[in-house]
Amino acid sequence: MSERPIVVLTAFDLEYQAVRRYLSRPRVHRHPAGTRFEVGRLADCPAPVALGLVGKGNHPAAVLAERAIGEFSPSALMFVGIAGALWPDIRLGDVVVATHVYAYHGGTSEDDGFKARPRVWEASHVSDQIARHVHRTGTWTRYLPPGAGVPTVRFGPIAAGEVVQNSSISAHARWVRLTYNDALAIEMEAAGVAQAAHLNHALPTAVVRGISDRADGTKVATDGKGWQTVAAANAAAFAVALAGELAREIGMGHKDEAARPAGRPERAAMINKVVNKAQGNARVGIQVGAVYGNVTIGQETGAGLDLWGRIEELRGRLEQARRNREIDEATYAAAAEELSAASGSLKEGGGRGTQKALLSLKKLRGLLADSSELVALVATVISMIAGAS
Repeated sequence: MSERPIVVLTAFDLEYQAVRRYLSRPRVHRHPAGTRFEVGRLADCPAPVALGLVGKGNHPAAVLAERAIGEFSPSALMFVGIAGALWPDIRLGDVVVATHVYAYHGGTSEDDGFKARPRVWEASHVSDQIARHVHRTGTWTRYLPPGAGVPTVRFGPIAAGEVVQNSSISAHARWVRLTYNDALAIEMEAAGVAQAAHLNHALPTAVVRGISDRADGTKVATDGKGWQTVAAANAAAFAVALAGELAREIGMGHKDEAARPAGRPERAAMINKVVNKAQGNARVGIQVGAVYGNVTIGQETGAGLDLWGRIEELRGRLEQARRNREIDEATYAAAAEELSAASGSLKEGGGRGTQKALLSLKKLRGLLADSSELVALVATVISMIAGAS
């Protein structure tokens, strides 16, 4: 696989299906030990996504996360699914993004009682910053199922142990809430995933959980009302948007670093970019000690760098126009389909892909003829594609 993918893992089939519905053309990838992954594409993710099912518990989660990392060499790892809320102000359906993961079962048993000795993994700065950006922009909400309400997104610690907690008054429940009183949610797999990522060069990892119950004795009732499905869908919607941003930022950063030899202190003193301009019959030469990365000769264009950002802006503005009733549902659905088709064609590459993308965008421009602002955005994207081809 030439591109470094994003690996997305889930514990249960319900969570797996919630993510899988966003994958286009998934294909089975078999590990020699028997584990099956599916590899496909997300609409706005420039890298492939490898989706896997790990089952319940931190131990299988750690083993299969390690297996996925070794198999795919991903640029980032995500764990997506459902969890129980630890505090009453957290509503069913809310999304919790982990800033820390507590493996809370570690401790020492002494004559005067049990004393906690947890392991803690902190989300990397870059993945945390990207997740907060996805939340702030609100563009992730376009992935929510039609008619779904917009859940609250919260950032905070998640506790991961080996117990399905379904009580607020048991000794275990009181101990967790007292000892880990800043944890927002509780589940059973994130610690294993976080440990596997930590042992693989601190691979950037994001844990995204939808709240399906309150971990207070009402789990049977909330499960019966379908909150697991709602929570899994909400977590998947946020995770899909986050995967695209992780691939664009972390994936590109890893690629840049891979082009340079490690352990070379002289890199810090080197100039990152040299630009020489000549006119007429002038000649330009460059003398260097070493070159890392790419050398480009010719006119530089920023179109490739900005194009996907413009497409993302257009998609967000289209969603906003729908919410503000500037366009009707039928127009929105047709416009979103053409924009997705254009994105997919661009990812195909080549002249044929470019022509298909331009055709879809021209259809999109016609659909949005009543909105001068949206038409202008579409025209900008068309111009950038035409200029880069």
